[in-house]
Amino acid sequence: VQLQASGGGLAQAGGFLRLSCAASRRFSNNGMGWFRQAPGKEREFVASISWNGGYTLYADSVKGRFTIFRDRLKNTMDLQMNSLKPEDTAAYYCAATRGAGSSRSRDEYVSWGQGTLVTVSS
Repeated sequence: VQLQASGGGLAQAGGFLRLSCAASRRFSNNGMGWFRQAPGKEREFVASISWNGGYTLYADSVKGRFTIFRDRLKNTMDLQMNSLKPEDTAAYYCAATRGAGSSRSRDEYVSWGQGTLVTVSS
C-alpha cells in the first residue's frame, strides 16, 4: 500500500481527532497533503506540507484548528484536528504531490490513499 490513512472516527463538536497517513518510502521526497469530501460535495483541499516539512498550507476553513506535520524517518504524515465542527464531517484522503512542494491543487497530487471517515456531532 503506497498511502494508507487511518484515525477517523466519531467526535463531538469542539473535540479533536488525529489522522495518520502511512506512506511508502518512495514519497519521502514528495510534498503531501490532506483533502476531504463530504457527501454530495466535491473533494476539497485541507492542508499540505512540503517534502521536508518546511512549508505548510491550510484551507481557510481549518486554519488555526488543524495542524499538519510529517515524520520522514517513519514515512508518516499526520493531521491534528482540534476544535472540530460538524462541517468538518467528511471522508479524509491523504495524497502525495508530483514534486517536493506543498500544493492546494488536486492536479498536483499523483497518488491517493483510501479515505478515512470523520464524523463530528453537534
